Amino acid sequence: MLGACLRTGRRGINVARAVKKLGGDAIAVYMAGGHSGKKFNQLLADESVPSLVTEIKENTRENLVVSETGTNRQYRFVMPGPTISKSEWMDCLDSIDKLPGARFIVASGSLPAGIPVDIFSRLAAIARRKDAKLVIDTSGKPLEDALKAGAYLIKPSAKELAALVKRQNMEIQDVINAAKEVIGMGGCEVMVVSMGGDGAILVTRDLVLKAKPPAVDVKGTVGAGDSMVAGLVLSLERNSSLEEALQYGVACGTAATMNPGTGLCDRNDVDRLFKIIKQGR
Repeated sequence: MLGACLRTGRRGINVARAVKKLGGDAIAVYMAGGHSGKKFNQLLADESVPSLVTEIKENTRENLVVSETGTNRQYRFVMPGPTISKSEWMDCLDSIDKLPGARFIVASGSLPAGIPVDIFSRLAAIARRKDAKLVIDTSGKPLEDALKAGAYLIKPSAKELAALVKRQNMEIQDVINAAKEVIGMGGCEVMVVSMGGDGAILVTRDLVLKAKPPAVDVKGTVGAGDSMVAGLVLSLERNSSLEEALQYGVACGTAATMNPGTGLCDRNDVDRLFKIIKQGR
């Protein structure tokens, strides 16, 4: 049997949604246009997620995630997205620059057509002006560009990190070495590498931390990485240690896999998993 539902769900949007579900405060900053954009805005408003929207001429992209309920397999259909004009992306950056009191700026997901390759350098400059910490979750060429700009924290998967350093079949120590190599070149201060069911590894110049979740009944993986980023940032915003932030982020990512579709993490599941992960350190 196949199942589908209509929900909001884009990478940075998911981070803001998850922070809200976890009891934190976040503002979703994004671009939207057309009928699908209006529907997207309404769905997000229904979840009471504060938003700052830049209107664009073209329609907001609609993707499909179809779940096969008999096997828990998910099929993702990613549709072509809009092309963003210079005035549109500049307006969006300007809205970020004018936000008061931001301690963290999260840039997550792929780049739409029309966005310049130096967008992360522009975001990094905004973060410096606002004395905020830039967190980036992307992959491929955008990740390479992000590292040139410099960030506080990046969160690649092990596969994305391997592609970045052009290596294959990396063991845990290889992952740690690659992360330290990137950090040593000034790409970021903190790297959190997600390892799927094995949890995640946090690396700085002087620190290596690991967090592994308990086994759970996985119903879907959409939004797990976004939930992890939300947990990491929210925990750091609350002045937790890097170790606790990693453990909380892993708890959030794992909790998201317990829900189908784009439901993200449930706070009760997160709290329970967080306690288990802390006890297992």
